[in-house]
Amino acid sequence: MKKYILLFCCLCSLTLVNAQGLGGLVNKAKTAIGGKSALGADEAGSGLKEALNLGVDQAVSFLSAKDGYFASPYKILLPEEAKTMSAKLRMVPGFEKFEQDLLEKMNRSAEDAAALAKPIFVDAIKKMTFQDAMNILMGEKDAATRYLDRNTSPALNAAFLPVVQASLDKFKVREYWSNAVTAYNKIPLVKKMNPELDKYVTEKALVGMFKLVEVKEADIRTNVNSRSSDLLKKVFGQQDKKP
Repeated sequence: MKKYILLFCCLCSLTLVNAQGLGGLVNKAKTAIGGKSALGADEAGSGLKEALNLGVDQAVSFLSAKDGYFASPYKILLPEEAKTMSAKLRMVPGFEKFEQDLLEKMNRSAEDAAALAKPIFVDAIKKMTFQDAMNILMGEKDAATRYLDRNTSPALNAAFLPVVQASLDKFKVREYWSNAVTAYNKIPLVKKMNPELDKYVTEKALVGMFKLVEVKEADIRTNVNSRSSDLLKKVFGQQDKKP
């Protein structure tokens, strides 16, 4: 009987140790994301939205200024079709500087369109759910931007396209492109061209926008001085504590 009692006591002790060990692990997990002051999903989501809004605001301000696209790492390059056309068009009157002219016109249009992009991005940010908030917060330095990219790109493309088209027309880019294509297609023995320039500029303008938002997000994540509000300091302060 004594043996059974001893065995029972040992089992109880082991159970207690295991429970305490499990509790310790849980407490460590809680401590890793802030312990008693751990962020809720709503607060984390609000901080992420604020960071993205700040990143978008700074990106739009930069890209919508003169040379924001044209003289920056986010410059929109010529589509392959335009490069193919360029060599032939140099011999056609009025298109001697086709490559340079088209390159500048496209980027000036993107800069003009960028000024109208902010409300589109802000609306997309507002529609973010809080479901993945903590995963994003504790993720890579571009996690929030990539989340925004994955979940909003189709809608952003659809909303941004007419904005880009209006800017292209403002700078007479589509008219210039149409005339260049017409002139090129009249050249003997060339493969006929008729690509859609507006969709190309829209796609590349958004690629540049997301790249710059990513840079701004990384800055907020890594540079304490870039956290311009108490919420940003608290939310991204939790990220600083991750192992």
